[in-house]
Formats: sequence, structure tokens, C-alpha cells
Amino acid sequence: MELINQITASPLFGVFLTLIAYIIGTYINKKTGKVYFNNLLIAYIVVIGILLIFKIPVDNYNNGASIITNCLGPATAVLAISIYNQRKKVKENLLPIIVGTLSGSLASIISVVTLSKLLKLDWPTTASVIPKSVTTAIAVAVADSLGGYISIAAICVVITGCTGNILAPFFIKLFHLTDPVAQGLAIGTASHALGTSKAIELGEVQGAFSSIAITFAGIITVILTLIIFV
Repeated sequence: MELINQITASPLFGVFLTLIAYIIGTYINKKTGKVYFNNLLIAYIVVIGILLIFKIPVDNYNNGASIITNCLGPATAVLAISIYNQRKKVKENLLPIIVGTLSGSLASIISVVTLSKLLKLDWPTTASVIPKSVTTAIAVAVADSLGGYISIAAICVVITGCTGNILAPFFIKLFHLTDPVAQGLAIGTASHALGTSKAIELGEVQGAFSSIAITFAGIITVILTLIIFV
């Protein structure tokens, strides 16, 4: 046990485990061709499973995983390239961007509060789920300001992102959503960066508008929660 602790305490362990888990997830996803075998979801399961089986402290894993987490900022900034390439379309659709992200964010908050009341959840739990559709940094801050649990907020963001990443193509077909601008705004507003990775696969326009929706939805969610709950 002491040997395992020494090995896993190295930052290389967290990086190595994350990369291996992602490779396994990608392999299974491509091999099966099934949308529900999402590579990110499988990677999460692999990492959690190994930590539980070998009783590895989460702090040990985070020593290396935090290195990858620090890359999220630059990776998100890269999304600005697709936005710049679609700047003409962005100017033409400024009103739909504002209205779409506003209505989507409001619908997300209302649905969470309504379901929480039906399920008789306490306020801290409800507050933790409210910002589920925005990026982790914003969600954690919003949940904390509302008296929620940071850990639950982070988990809800991951679940929401994975769900959007997996089901976005299905809902696009279900609702006959043919406009790439609308597709991108819907995905980004509902499932932040994880959903945006799927939007990028669908096309450059979808990726650009999904990236924009992340920013607008984050700002609008913060404003709405301050107005409604504080």
C-alpha cells in the first residue's frame, strides 16, 4: 500500500492515467461506433474505477491531473479562432445569440428549481444544481454564492456536459434543427465546453456559435441568479 502511495504521488501518475483513460475511451467509442459509448464518459469511469479499486487518494491523482486542468484555459482560448473566422455571421446573428442564450439559461434555471421542488430537495442541493449548464469555474462560484455544495456543482457540470456531448446529434434530428447557428447556440448554452467539442465535430459554424454561447450563457446565468435568488 505504501508503494502504491509513493508511485501515485508523482505528478506523472495523474497525467499518465488521464491520457490512458482517454485513449481507452476513444478506442471503445470508435470500435463500437455507438454514441452512448462516449469517450469522455468512459474515461471518467476508468479513472474513477482505478482510484476506487486501488484505493488511491484523489489528491495523489490531482497532483498530475491539475497539470491537464491548467491547459483548459488556453484550450478554451483557442475556440476564439473559430469565432473570428465566423465574425461576419456573428454580427448578422447578434440578436439571436442574445435571445437564444437568455431563453436557454432561463429555461435551465426554471427547470432545475421546478424539479427540485417536486423532488423536495433542500436549498443547498438545489443551489448546487442551478448552474449545471455553465463552465465549472462559473458554476462553482455561483453555487458557492447561493449556499450550495461546490463538489455537487462540479459533478453536475460534468454530467450535463457529457449528456450534451452524447445526445446533441439526437436532439438535432429529433427537433429537425437544420440551421447550424441554432445548433451551435443550443449546444453551447445547454452543455458548455464538453458540448462544444461535439459542436465542433458537426461543423465550424456550429463550433463557433457554441463557443459564443458558452460566454453569453455564463454571464447571463450569473446575472439571473443574482437577480432571482440573492
